[in-house]
Amino acid sequence: MITPAQIKAARAMLDWKQTDLAAASGLSEMSVKNVEKGQKDSRMSTIQSIRSALESAGIIFIDQNGNGPGVRLRDRQI
Repeated sequence: MITPAQIKAARAMLDWKQTDLAAASGLSEMSVKNVEKGQKDSRMSTIQSIRSALESAGIIFIDQNGNGPGVRLRDRQI
């Protein structure tokens, strides 16, 4: 499960606004805002749509490894 902080960090790495993520994930901007606020009623399908959109754009989600969850940007292939 990805966290709201990971989503925000991933957007920052891609220089995406919430509207960009909403468009890429096929969700409303309000859905993205609610997930980033940590709304407990966020559907798993909503989270998965966000994750898929960010991963398609080059984000790698790092699970909890003792230092907390994180994100990184995949190396660009030349």
